Amino acid sequence: MMNKLILALTLSLLPIAGNAEPNVIVIFIDDMGYGDIGAFGNTVNQTPHLDRLADEGNRLTQFYVSNTNCTPSRAALMTGTYAHRIGMDGDVCFPGEKRGLNPEEFTLGEAFKSAGYATGIFGKWHMGDQWEFLPLKQGFDEFFGIPYSNDMWPGNLRGHRHTKEPYTLLPLMHQEKVVAYVSDGIDQSLLCDTITTEALDFIERNRSRSFFLYMPFVSVHRPRFVNMKVAEKAEMDINRAVVEEIDTNVGRVLDTLEALSLDEKTLVFFTSDNGPATGMSAGPFRGQKGGPKYEGHMRMPTIAWWPGVISAGNQSDAIMASIDVLPSLASLIDVKLPEDRIIDGKNALDIILGKPDAVSGHEALYYEVDGIRRDNWKLVKKSSGPSELYDLDADIGETTDLAGAHPGIVKELEALLTAHAQEIAANTRPPGMLPEAEYHLVELGDTPRLRDFVGSGAFEVLGE
Repeated sequence: MMNKLILALTLSLLPIAGNAEPNVIVIFIDDMGYGDIGAFGNTVNQTPHLDRLADEGNRLTQFYVSNTNCTPSRAALMTGTYAHRIGMDGDVCFPGEKRGLNPEEFTLGEAFKSAGYATGIFGKWHMGDQWEFLPLKQGFDEFFGIPYSNDMWPGNLRGHRHTKEPYTLLPLMHQEKVVAYVSDGIDQSLLCDTITTEALDFIERNRSRSFFLYMPFVSVHRPRFVNMKVAEKAEMDINRAVVEEIDTNVGRVLDTLEALSLDEKTLVFFTSDNGPATGMSAGPFRGQKGGPKYEGHMRMPTIAWWPGVISAGNQSDAIMASIDVLPSLASLIDVKLPEDRIIDGKNALDIILGKPDAVSGHEALYYEVDGIRRDNWKLVKKSSGPSELYDLDADIGETTDLAGAHPGIVKELEALLTAHAQEIAANTRPPGMLPEAEYHLVELGDTPRLRDFVGSGAFEVLGE
């Protein structure tokens, strides 16, 4: 069995960054598309704080997540490893499931914890809801949020995707204890603000030490509910409203960093977990959440912000993937990755920091095992029928299939993709797997509703 890598390191001044022991905040939105914020071309949604983040930082125009739905995308980010390799591919984790992220994997939380950082996650985990798989077993000191998606609740009348049985109550957890439950649309509408408030408290409590904060927002995943005041500002457009609420809460994070004089000591990295769900936008790209691997499925709106270190108004066009985040941030804080396993990501710190000569570490970028990009050529493997070929330099919307005109390129890329899939299959690691599993909240007892937990009264909401 693989041992956890626990390193005792003393961080020194980092010449690459000019700061000692930088704080790091990774913001991971749920189901937001490339075209949902102003900085990436949206002209309807009002996102001044995210636009400011981009104006003052580095806009990454070719950043790709490593999967097209929640659980595998998060597992790849957390471990720097393709989800297929670690048994976290395929379907998402459901409530009361025996499977979860193997605690023997080396995570972002463990990388920072090994360097003496305070580590916290505030938001949606979704890599196994059993006690053995939750964040406190994966390198995090603190956890406040929900263990899986906000649609896995009794309000989802379709029930469990596979069994069709009704969902159990949706728990809100602090550490490993259920402290409240999400009872209705009012409670759903409180999740974004409540989770951000707890994250800000984490920042304030750790202002005198280095911290790693992972904020996987529950929004903009469906169901979508917002306070009517938020809805009115968004002209009663629920899809616009949830994006603008995210923007407001990112603004709260930036304001807190500045008020505590932590902004020049903190790297903020913003992106999304997969392509847009219904009501969201992929911008100029084809595709959405799930399905064949077109650009819209996996190319995400991504920003890196670090005043005094990252130049304002920068744009990085080099290819980077979410599996690169762990190696890159480990490099930033001088943590060595384990050598007893394959970690697929590359060190892309120069891309994050906006260095003009930064280049991708990927000779070919793999879209799970169903697509590949090499330079301007993109091959999409379909579940049935022949592969499709696109020239992304000339056709960013993937509208014209060139496979018939370039059979040689198709053959080369198919061979690379097949070899990649075979290598993954030959070098897999098991997920965490338990003989039995249980639900967190079957009976209410004295568990309060979320609005009672935070002391909020009833109010009007706009929802789907």
